[in-house]
Amino acid sequence: MARQTAEDLRRLDESKLDHEINEAYRALFTLRFQHASRQLQNYRELRNAKRKIARLRTLKRERQIEAILGEE
Repeated sequence: MARQTAEDLRRLDESKLDHEINEAYRALFTLRFQHASRQLQNYRELRNAKRKIARLRTLKRERQIEAILGEE
């Protein structure tokens, strides 16, 4: 999984950002399943997946706030 910078993520349009969020949730689900079945080798991947989701959701929320403030 290639690490993306905040600048790379900010360049994504809405549909690609939504797609990235969905993919991150799927990856987290897979990691949780591997953890439960004791197949996960690197436990740090769980933490990294959660952080990626938080980063992506923060960007999405920032865009929502900008849209609301832009209307006023």
